[in-house]
Amino acid sequence: MSFQSQSIVDLLGIEVPIIQAPMLGAVTAEMIIGVAEAGGLGSLPASHLGAEETRDIVAKIRRQTSKPISLNFLCHEQPMANPEQEEAWVQRLRPYYSELGLASEPSRSSIQLSTFGSAHCTLLEELAPEVVSFHFGLPPKHLLKRVRNTGAKILSSATTVEEAEWLEEAGCDAIIAQGLEAGGHRGTFLRHKLDAQIGTMALVPQIVDAVKVPVIAAGGIADPRGVTAAFALGAAAVQVGTAFLFCEEANISPLCRKALKAARPEQTLVTNVFTGRPARVCETRIVRELGPIAKNVPAFPLAASPLAPLRAASEPHGSTDFMPLWCGQAARLSPELSAAELTIWLSKSGERHL
Repeated sequence: MSFQSQSIVDLLGIEVPIIQAPMLGAVTAEMIIGVAEAGGLGSLPASHLGAEETRDIVAKIRRQTSKPISLNFLCHEQPMANPEQEEAWVQRLRPYYSELGLASEPSRSSIQLSTFGSAHCTLLEELAPEVVSFHFGLPPKHLLKRVRNTGAKILSSATTVEEAEWLEEAGCDAIIAQGLEAGGHRGTFLRHKLDAQIGTMALVPQIVDAVKVPVIAAGGIADPRGVTAAFALGAAAVQVGTAFLFCEEANISPLCRKALKAARPEQTLVTNVFTGRPARVCETRIVRELGPIAKNVPAFPLAASPLAPLRAASEPHGSTDFMPLWCGQAARLSPELSAAELTIWLSKSGERHL
């Protein structure tokens, strides 16, 4: 193990420098337990969960492992109501509603996805996870101080060197360098120029040179060769997302699993169609027809609500037309293993085959 890897292993109290990404909706308690018991860091996305549900999941995890875990939260700005923009979005979706025989008026109800706030701090003070990670920046200073006072180590995602330097100055214990190859939402929070986003190979060493805290590489890492490459670039650990979607513990449908397994790297792209924020997905019909980067989409996460009935109506018939198939560019490198087996395999840097 490299000096850098040893530093983050010691910092987070884990055994191998492998972090399972907090993928909203797909992560289960069983996945986190498997990763933790294999020596890595399992991450629970909690922004979409109520306090009681979070307590129940954490209690289930704690009953089966005493290893460190991470709770993850989003730090997006709460969207301002924009009835004109929301109505324009609904109008763009109305032909799909007609095609599927749905009610003529698409839903405008908001997807419940809260930004990090005081109630989350209170929950963390109760649950005391070893690690707390954030996406889309960090919460305000007074809330971050409360998180720090729980004893948790603090991580957050950077998509540029500028964001990494900002996170270090704000007090992050380690920084997740999210390359453009990564599946799911881009963690951008300072500047939102999508065409200026950076790939993992170029991003990681520049962040390593710019900050003094450990750097965690994310994006395009799905096998031990990717882990080895990240370490060669100076990363202390890796965060892996898409590869964990193929684990038996992942909460994804057979239709989604099949689509992800068949996805070629050139068939993934970054779109704002599903939520209003740029995210890497497998290309589907709605992305082709409305995006990939659509104009005048409601602010994150309001764009998602009117799309939900379209997915609900089409998915049971085997259609991925309206599914958000979050997927990184290295999906085809991912084997089908349990979460524990995948964690162990990834930690064997330099090995190509099982």
